[in-house]
Order: sequence, then C-alpha cells, then structure tokens
Amino acid sequence: MKLNPLFIALLASTSANAFANTANIERIEVKGSYFNDYKVDNASGAMRTSTSLLDTAQSVTVITDTIVNEQLATTLGEVLTNDASLTAGSKQRNREVFNLRGFQLSSSTGYLRDGHQHWSHYQQPIEILEQVEVIKGPSSILYGQSGPGGLVNMVTKKPTAQTLFSASADVDQHGSTRFMLDAGGALTEAEDLRARGVLVKQDVEYWREYQNGDNRERDRFLGALVVDYDISDNALVRVHYDRTDDEAGLDTGAWIDNDANIIGDDKTIRDMSWAFTDITVENMGIDFKVFLTDNWQVNLGYNEQTFERQRFESAPRKPSDFIEGDSYQSRPYDRFDDWQFKTAFIDFIGEFETVGVHHQLLIGANSLDYYYRQMRTVPSREDYIYFSAGQKESARPNISYKTPDRTSETEYDYYGVYIQDLISFSPEWQLSLGGRYDKQSKENSNNESFVPKVGVLYHPHASATVYASYSEGFEPQNETLVNTSDVNNGMKLDAITSEQKEVGVKWQLFDDRLMLSGALFDISKTGTLVSEDLVNPIGDITSITTQAGEQRHKGFELAAQGAATDRLFVMASTMYLDANYERDEKLEGKRPTDAPKWSASLWTRYELNDAVAFNAGAFYEGERFADNANTVTKEGYTRVDIGATYKLNLNNNDINLRLNIENLFDKNYLAGGGLNNVTVGEGTSVRLAAQFSF
Repeated sequence: MKLNPLFIALLASTSANAFANTANIERIEVKGSYFNDYKVDNASGAMRTSTSLLDTAQSVTVITDTIVNEQLATTLGEVLTNDASLTAGSKQRNREVFNLRGFQLSSSTGYLRDGHQHWSHYQQPIEILEQVEVIKGPSSILYGQSGPGGLVNMVTKKPTAQTLFSASADVDQHGSTRFMLDAGGALTEAEDLRARGVLVKQDVEYWREYQNGDNRERDRFLGALVVDYDISDNALVRVHYDRTDDEAGLDTGAWIDNDANIIGDDKTIRDMSWAFTDITVENMGIDFKVFLTDNWQVNLGYNEQTFERQRFESAPRKPSDFIEGDSYQSRPYDRFDDWQFKTAFIDFIGEFETVGVHHQLLIGANSLDYYYRQMRTVPSREDYIYFSAGQKESARPNISYKTPDRTSETEYDYYGVYIQDLISFSPEWQLSLGGRYDKQSKENSNNESFVPKVGVLYHPHASATVYASYSEGFEPQNETLVNTSDVNNGMKLDAITSEQKEVGVKWQLFDDRLMLSGALFDISKTGTLVSEDLVNPIGDITSITTQAGEQRHKGFELAAQGAATDRLFVMASTMYLDANYERDEKLEGKRPTDAPKWSASLWTRYELNDAVAFNAGAFYEGERFADNANTVTKEGYTRVDIGATYKLNLNNNDINLRLNIENLFDKNYLAGGGLNNVTVGEGTSVRLAAQFSF
C-alpha cells in the first residue's frame, strides 16, 4: 500500500514519543444488555475530539446502535430517518441521496467514516457502525470541502477486551434474508492485542417488479476486521480492513405525472430486468494514538478506499406527457467506474491553562488524494430499444465497457491545516475559535480558501448550554462544467461558498438521562449547482445544469433523546425549513426539490419488564416539490412503525427475538426523487429477527 507522504512524515515525527508512560490509553467496553440507553453525551465528529455535546456550539444528533438494532435497519437511509433534519432524495441505481437542512449531501464531501472523508456513492454497510453522528451546518474548518447542510460521520465498531460473539438473522415477508456474525475480544492474556470482526450475507427480494414479471434482487456480502495493539501503556496502533461486494438489479424509480400521480402500477420498474450494478468497495488503513504527556496527545490516521463499479443500464427515458401504454425509448450502455480515495490526518490535542483560563487546543492537518477513471460504451442507434407495456422484453444488447467508446480520468490533491481552541473562562462561559486554510491542486483548476468558525457558549448550570455560532464552508469547483451529456457542458463555474448563523440551547434532565435541544439557523449558499433531467433529451444530451445565484435556508429544530422514565425511552425531532433560491434569474423565489417545510420523526421504546419491550414510531414529511420549477407537488405523509422484542436466557446464552411492522396503516406515499426517478413508499411490511449472544 502506497502511503500518503504527509502521513509518513508526521508518523516519523511522533514515533520517538510512542513509549511515554505518563497516561493510559482508553479501553473500549461493551454493555451486556440489549436494552441500553438511547443517548450518548459525547460525539467525536463535530470537534474532531471526544467532546461533550454541551461543550459543542453546534447542533449534533447521535443515533446509537441500540436504535439501529431495534428498527432492524439495513441501510443508512433507514438510520437517518431518526433525525427530522435529514430528508430522503432519490434512491435510483442502488444508492441513497439525502438532504440535510434542505441541502443535498454530496457523495464525495458529505460523509465521514471515523473522521476520514469517505466516498459514499453506494449503500453504506451499517452493520459495522456503533453510532452515526449528524453534524449540522458548514463543517469545512475541520474537514475541508463540505456542503452547507453538514456532515454525516459514521463511527465504526472497535475491538473490546471482553469476549463477544453474536449471531443474528432476519427475514421479511418477501423472502429477503440477512445473516450476521459479530465477534471479538482479546487475543492475548495481557489483553494488549484485541480484534473485532463482522461478516454479513444479505439477499434482498424487492417488492417492485420488472415488466417481464421478475422481482428486483440484491446480493450483498460484507467482511470487516479491526485489530488494536497496545504498543505501550500510552500508545495504540489500530489497523482495519473491510470489503463490500454488492450486486443488484437497477430501479431508477417511478414516473409521475404533473399531478404527482404514479403513471401505471406503483410496482412497475421501467428498467429492463437485465440492467444491473455490481460494486466492490475496499477500505484499509492504520491509525495511531499516542499520549505524549498527561495533557497532550497526537492522533494519526491513514485510509485507502477503492471503489469499483460496473453499471449496465437500460436507461429508460420518460417522454413528455407520457401515459401508460405509450412507447418509450431506452438507450442501453455499459460503464465501469474506478474511484480511489486516499486520506490522511494528524491531530495534536492538548489542554493547558494561561492566567486562569483553560484551553482545549486542536492543531491538525489532513489531505485527500483523489483519482477517478471511467470507461463507457456509447450505444449505436440499432441498440436503442422502443418498448411499451405488454411487449416482450428485449434481449440484453451485446455491448461492453471493455471496448469503450469513451474514457475519462480525473485526479487532484486536496489538503488543509486547521486550528481550534475551546476556551473556558469560567464554569459558565466558553469561547470556541477556529480557522482553516485549504488548497486543491488540480490540472487547470487550483482553488484555495480560508474559512473561520466562532462560537460562544453559556452554561446557566452544569446540565444546560445556550450557544451562538458562526461558520463558513467552501466547495471548490472545476473551472468549467465537465459533463458531455449536459446542455451546458463547458460552462464557466465559480467556487461554491456558504455561511451559517446558529443559536441554540441544550438541556439535560432527569439526572442527565434525557437531552432536550433546539436550534435556530440561517444558511446562505452561493454558486449552487442545479441539475435536472431533460424532459425531451436531445440525442445524447440528457440533463441541464445551471449555477444559481444564492440559496437561503432558514428554520429551527427541536429534539428530545434519552430516557423519559425508567422504562420509557424516546428519540424525537422536528424541523421547520424556509428554503428558497435568491438572486437568480430563473429560480428566484423557487424552493429546492425534496425540501419540505415541516418534517418530524419519533421512535420510542417501552420496557414492560426485563424481558419484553415494545416500540412505536412515526415519521412525517410535509409537502415537497418534485421539480425545480415548483410545478409538481408531492403530498405530505406520515408513516407509522411498531415493533416488539422478547429477551430470554437459554443455558447462559442471551436470545433476542424481534418482530417489526413498518408502515402499519399501509400508507401510500412518494418519498424522494423527481418526475422520472421518484421512490415509491412500500406498503405494510413485516420483518422477523433472532439474535444469539454467547
């Protein structure tokens, strides 16, 4: 593995201190009970250190694995429904798109895994996660290029000194199955060498069908291994590896008319049954944590991510004013994509006092080495398919990306240095200051920026915080739009910038078991790229992209998370969002797609006794527009889910049996997506699961 030069140099600078003996590294423990807490008090992503949420001048939501397990979630989208600030976009082509505070999260800059920028153009393997942190608002100061809505940080499971072994299986009414093993513990008597491994095999039978009567299917395998070694009492090295193989039939979404009614049957997939995507993703890396003194530590990390995908498309095109029975055209193609993400960071973290003022200082640097290559066929006219309902499906065309008509490559280096200081003047008052310098080196497109962040925190008592903050974001662009299938290919682009003003309150009740929070935010973004599919494609030109003047999102959030009583647990949130384009000739006063004014989520657990628990949840999304012109409105909806868990002990082994019913009242609804790629909500579905812990 070729290591990033920054990482090598910084590792060498700290190696001499690896054997200091003035502090102790942390040991990770797991709770034995299935019924553990809904809330955690600290998050690692917002401040790049494990910092109390009460000391964080920013809105942050942490979704624990307890909730993930109760909901039998299989995708990141199912996890993120627990935060009303996140709404779903299109799910076409076996990937998920999300909007945070109304801004779409980019697959390249909107996601982190353990603090590393993470390429997320696929469904994330949530079985290796211990929690998901939703960091709201611009976060460029610590992570570089990122959107104004915020970031999603996926925190992975770590090795434990205790031995654990868990086997689980779940099945739904369609015959979908998922089997998982999660095992770990100490490998030596001294417990200085520890490991954690996860294996998952999933086969999915989707409820939507191709027009030849076949169901869409998915076949996924996940393998992950993490190993910790204590170099000394004060130095830890961690190596990790995971691989995902994921093959699925394609479903680019349903077609709707101008009244937002589904055209045809809601089960109908317009793609051909032979269309598919086949993905292989590998992550491997190494991390060091070294305590230099009692008050100073250094963290280093390197990760190398490879993402290879073949996508064989039938590429159906929705004609203007299409009604069921009309003929439509498909232009099949085969493409291969190769993304390579190499990330590295070094963080120096220390605590000290000056003239009675306490400082928690972070000084760091991180980098990204990005490479992308695509090979793609261009179908000839004789490969075009004309199809209407009731016809026999055409055979798969004899085309292959291995004899490409088009190839392209992109690469760039991106790095930045940052500083952050949490200053405590007294138990009541804190000031958070920070700044970052960024530079992107790319052929014909070099970008650099400086972004600040400032926050003021007031603690009226030890369990409450009132804060105000200001932050900026920066997203570099190519000098011109590069997309040969877009009307405006070659259009000159400006860099995208954003800023946020936020005030909020956090309050812990009932001996800190329940967290209440609220936030008011005002976000502006200039240079927004707005892309839409053409209703009537022009040859190979299928989309149109423009750069809007300004996008303004204002609103508020309210949330509650934790234990309301000894037996009642809750995770609830709501968001009001006023979002519009401004200073744009075409989009002035329009609302972005899939950005409802109101959204809400609720998930609860009531423990009847030590063995039985019941769950109930409700998830609401208000009216949203399906197009940027705001001519097509998708109705708001509320989905109700319920579940129950029965826990028993057999021969000193814990067994958890679980039943979940999603969309209890069989609500018909449209989720994310536009006129020709909308996600149709599934009706009532049932899932059974069993977990065995030894």
